[in-house]
Amino acid sequence: MATDFTRPSSDTVDALRASVDGSRDILLEELGSLVAIPGIAWDSFDAADLERSAEAVAGLLRGLPFDSVEILREPRGDAAGHPAVVARKAAAPGYPTILLYAHHDVQPPGKRELWNTEPFEAVEKDGRLWGRGAADDKAGVMVHVGALRAFFERIGEHPGLGVTVFIEGEEEAGSPGFEDFLAAHRDKLAADVIVIADSANWEVGVPALTTSLRGVVGGIVEVSVLDHSVHSGMFGGPVLDAPTLLSRLIATLHDDDGAVAIAGLLSEDDTDVDYDEDRFREDAGVLDSVQLAGRGSISSRLWTQPALSVTGIDVTDVATASNTIAATARAKLSLRIAPGQDEREAGEALRKHVEDNAPFGAHVSFALEETGPAFRADTGAVSSQIALWAFEQAWGRPAVTAGMGGSIPFTATLTRAYPEAQILITGIEDPDTRAHSANESLHIGDFLHAVTAEALVLAALAQQGERSAE
Repeated sequence: MATDFTRPSSDTVDALRASVDGSRDILLEELGSLVAIPGIAWDSFDAADLERSAEAVAGLLRGLPFDSVEILREPRGDAAGHPAVVARKAAAPGYPTILLYAHHDVQPPGKRELWNTEPFEAVEKDGRLWGRGAADDKAGVMVHVGALRAFFERIGEHPGLGVTVFIEGEEEAGSPGFEDFLAAHRDKLAADVIVIADSANWEVGVPALTTSLRGVVGGIVEVSVLDHSVHSGMFGGPVLDAPTLLSRLIATLHDDDGAVAIAGLLSEDDTDVDYDEDRFREDAGVLDSVQLAGRGSISSRLWTQPALSVTGIDVTDVATASNTIAATARAKLSLRIAPGQDEREAGEALRKHVEDNAPFGAHVSFALEETGPAFRADTGAVSSQIALWAFEQAWGRPAVTAGMGGSIPFTATLTRAYPEAQILITGIEDPDTRAHSANESLHIGDFLHAVTAEALVLAALAQQGERSAE
């Protein structure tokens, strides 16, 4: 691809915007139909719903001029995995191919009483669409569908640009079959530009291109002090219970400022935009008296510094507690690592820290369960420049380039599989979306802007291909 790009004409911009605006009601209706299917890729949920979800997505894509639309399986070892949808339209000679990614599976709804609406019933209210998956990530699916419709309507069914759509079916379960799926279908997913529509904008009305992701390391630490539990009255005093010692070990993971205290982890205080503390407190729902942890700018603490959370603890629950000194206790640790950090080295650093800080000589073991690499985009790449231009046209204001504290491990997997591909991470969430939580919602105005922006990206890339093919 060329190192610069020719912007589509203002007539093309206006036509694509008008096409998207005119399709508002049908796009929301179709998104609502997807929300109504509770496709959850966890073993404890009905797999038939995922099948229905994949069929619904495939049906939407079959209405577009693709050469093929397939439902493929993401394998889990020797077993067939959950259904993914792949649609393909071959590129003409000299034209690039773009891969559009989203996922159709969703998080479980959680406790019904926490929702103000039915989780799997899309409800339009106050300029937002409410429901599980309305934003994460069935809106991503519909961004692709809506953008492609507008693009093919404006450019025609044979624009030269190659288009592949890959809608994954188990992202919320950690994409366990992704690498095997990629190995089996490497040629089908090959592309020059990859758009991952699973991130967030800076705020409502302000688009963002996600340029970095933290990696992730997760594991279980277990503390043992006795070979069996004993009566706390008879033996308490000389020996501390395992939950107490686990608590002391956990306390070593952060220093007095709340910064991660594990040796060997990378940390940077260098970001393109600042995250105002008052806004962060409001977005995150931080209680007034709570002091923020760490050092440096808020944005660097979120994007380019490590963060560690205890996401689960196994101890005797209060309802069944007795006067017993517990012999063992364990906790699940989730460590987010900065871009540039090797995830395997980070995992070993975490293991070394917990083993070296065993309190009172307790037996400490650590089982590494998960690693995912970090990601940093090339903002000087032509695809990034096209995306930033498209965002500005769609929203009517410049976009920001921002990191994201979360992890999308398969992004780095795609980078390794297709080292020449340019990766764009876009999204339709905002600080009020509450993805993974009760009362998830989508800002409808930003959703339509995202559809327009992606249609403009497609038009610009097709124009690039036309220049190259001449």
